[in-house]
Amino acid sequence: MKPPLVVIAIGGNSLITDARHMSVLDQYRAAGETSHHIAALVKEGYRVVITHGNGPQVGFILMRSEIAKNILHQVPLESCVADTQGAIGYQIMQTLQNELRRQGLRQSLATVVTQVLVDADDPAFREPSKPIGPFFTREDAMHHQQNDGWVVREDAGRGWRRVVPSPKPLQIMEEQAIEALLDRGIIVVAVGGGGIPVVRTPEGDLQGVAAVIDKDAASSLLARNLKARLFVISTGVDKVSLNFGKPDERSIDRMTVAEAKRYLAEGQFPAGSMGPKIEAAVAFLEQGGEQVIVTQPHLLEDAIHGRTGTRIVNA
Repeated sequence: MKPPLVVIAIGGNSLITDARHMSVLDQYRAAGETSHHIAALVKEGYRVVITHGNGPQVGFILMRSEIAKNILHQVPLESCVADTQGAIGYQIMQTLQNELRRQGLRQSLATVVTQVLVDADDPAFREPSKPIGPFFTREDAMHHQQNDGWVVREDAGRGWRRVVPSPKPLQIMEEQAIEALLDRGIIVVAVGGGGIPVVRTPEGDLQGVAAVIDKDAASSLLARNLKARLFVISTGVDKVSLNFGKPDERSIDRMTVAEAKRYLAEGQFPAGSMGPKIEAAVAFLEQGGEQVIVTQPHLLEDAIHGRTGTRIVNA
């Protein structure tokens, strides 16, 4: 019997604690705090795959590219995703390896730069909706639209932003490599930022596209395909709540798939917030997963042992 496998999805925002701590060093320290709690799970005998978000980090790269556009070429979006996979993967690997060493554990780690196949005919490509990168004036936004082919939209009176497609993940291209590493006892960091979105050309080649894939959807797909026992979604709240932000807000300790679906239908979990996480949890459980835990990074150990977090189960 193989030790139980857990896929832990870390939010990109969890590496940035507040507006005063956004530097690379700050993110490294935040990764170290999360790694401390992941190391405890490794010590308990779990096999571990770590995925992560990259929303703020991709935004930083795009902003640097915009500032330097008169000096250097601009960076394609899919390359930004690849860049963040390497950089954040490095931070997680190093901090986790250091933590494991301090706890007397010798274990190898690897980051897999991961491509994720999407459908070139996905409806998302016809209606880009995911805001990315910095805010622009209308004049600059129109310039990008005319010269770079961007789709731009005004964002709630705060300025103009680029919007890109967010297609559904279909296949993780490096899945066999990830499995091979796990079979060798290696901790894997993969599917960073939801993966680098790629499509098949008519000739059968892979080709990157300017899009972003939801991190939790891609992590759920990976967890299902690897037949993980547990899927952990690390986010900015201790527990999932009903009526979030309202006077009658109520946190949830345990939720079934049927209840999760009902709450989604009622609009309890908005699309730009908790919705994609709950949808990813439901997909995992409906295709063989045992349980999903939603909680903050520093509460991973307590949540695994049932002391906090929201636990989502089949029944």
